[in-house]
Amino acid sequence: MPTCPGYSGKCHERGPVEFLNEHECNVLVAAPDTNSWIGRRDHAVLSLAVQTGLRNSEIISLTRQNIEFGTGAHVRCLGKGRKARCTPLQAGVVTILKAWTVENPGQPDDPLFPSSRGGFLSPDALQRLVTRHAASASKTCPSLKGRTITPHTLRHSSAMSLLRRGVDLTVIALWLGHESTETTLIYMHADMQIKERALAHTSESGAIPDRFRPPDNLLAFLESL
Repeated sequence: MPTCPGYSGKCHERGPVEFLNEHECNVLVAAPDTNSWIGRRDHAVLSLAVQTGLRNSEIISLTRQNIEFGTGAHVRCLGKGRKARCTPLQAGVVTILKAWTVENPGQPDDPLFPSSRGGFLSPDALQRLVTRHAASASKTCPSLKGRTITPHTLRHSSAMSLLRRGVDLTVIALWLGHESTETTLIYMHADMQIKERALAHTSESGAIPDRFRPPDNLLAFLESL
């Protein structure tokens, strides 16, 4: 494995950041059947995950007392290194979570999103939840077909949504609980729209140039190699 100049450890090549756009997120969040208890729970889970970008481990460990519905509504969690952080909640997500907690009263330290047996969800259970509803959402959203959607995909999606709205990388790093903004830079590299806007400033017209689309004969040649 290659080493990085000036760094004593080893380099790790990162794959492309997998994230959902706003439409894909909306379709996924709407996928659960809210006529059932599990569907309403899953709808609340996905709504929170997409908006806050919490990690898998952070979501499944949430208790009822981690949600604050008053002025400045937010969710509190313990991230890596057991560092506490607060993430603001949008009004729509607050409404969903309020309805969920009213339907499922309990003690402050009870799971916010309990399993059917009343305990905390496992990491695998949350993964299955996301996979199941992504498969359902792909029936009406073709761009989701064949893709591997995980809780971390939703975390990436939240970060990309903030970035595209002009939120500073330093704020996004705090939002996600990153130790350094260097980790957050992956989202800058992943966003083709930002790159296109930057490239537009280098053209005489200032218009965003079209993306290159290779002709079919070139694609066929490359596939034959």
